[in-house]
Amino acid sequence: MSVFDKIKKHYQKNLPFVVYRKPNETKVSGFFMNDDSLVFTTNFSESGFVFAPFDDNKPAILFPLEKSNFYQEIVELPDFDRLNYSFEADESSKNSHIKRVEKAIDAINNNDLEKVVLSRKEEVSINDFSLESSYLELLQRYKNALVYVWYHPKIGLWMGATPEILLELKNSDFKTMSLAGTQRFEEGKEVVWESKELEEQEIVTQFIKHQLNEISTDLKIDATETFKAGSLLHLRTKVEGKLNPKSSLKKLIEGLHPTPAVCGFPRDAAKAFILKNENYNREFYTGFLGEINLGDEETNDIKSHLFVNLRCMQIDNNTASIYVGGGITKDSIAKKEWQETVNKTATMKAVLK
Repeated sequence: MSVFDKIKKHYQKNLPFVVYRKPNETKVSGFFMNDDSLVFTTNFSESGFVFAPFDDNKPAILFPLEKSNFYQEIVELPDFDRLNYSFEADESSKNSHIKRVEKAIDAINNNDLEKVVLSRKEEVSINDFSLESSYLELLQRYKNALVYVWYHPKIGLWMGATPEILLELKNSDFKTMSLAGTQRFEEGKEVVWESKELEEQEIVTQFIKHQLNEISTDLKIDATETFKAGSLLHLRTKVEGKLNPKSSLKKLIEGLHPTPAVCGFPRDAAKAFILKNENYNREFYTGFLGEINLGDEETNDIKSHLFVNLRCMQIDNNTASIYVGGGITKDSIAKKEWQETVNKTATMKAVLK
């Protein structure tokens, strides 16, 4: 039975599952739960797959390894012509989003914030939605992202292709990254980053450095580079180090999530601004997802691999809710920030029909 047969069977039976492919791999992995129980974790000491919301005061959903069938398969993607289905940009929330951005810029200029990430949800009507074909499209388009489909009958169906690693942990050695700034990729065009994007990236990097100093040693921060994800470009800085003996996966997660890349800085003030002003529930958008505490039979290592939940959507009947956002700093221009969210919705709309 192929992984797509297993997806179809579990989905029809209303049983929880997640299927995912890590960046630049051909192997697809999956957790297929044996019942529809809703399991949570707050200490991240179990083995399994977690799906965590943006609000870090709420628990993460866990697909426990002991309650799941774990499955892996090399998937050879079929050759097919990619069709870009046409969806009009939803202008209905344009004015309200621009006003929120202007309010955020005012707060930054009043020294309440340095940066805040504002997001919105766009609902798209879809006909004849095919879970298999949409997931295949995601796999085809986003080779260097975590490409996933996640389902629980008591929560819903989510899909996404996220390029941002929250953390990798092997025993006590960890890797993470700061990722900020966005522009469209254009073949042959020289990539130029403006001061707004460079400042935004530096805020994220310095936050991560500060958060990890007390719980880690041998911290190494690489030079910032341009990183391509699908049709978009971002600024990326890789970070790695070693956890102190008294630290844990939980402390590492608490130190990083939510980062200024998805929340803002200072973190508590930015989160309060978001919860007060966005006027909708992000749910699992800008949360995180991935494997925790899985053993490697060959090396006996214990590994965790978590990703920030970006470029994602929730499917409910004939509606796809697409979540997008952008970082706001003192140099932001509200109309440009709106256009950035439009560009990001296009990356998800491309796999729908």
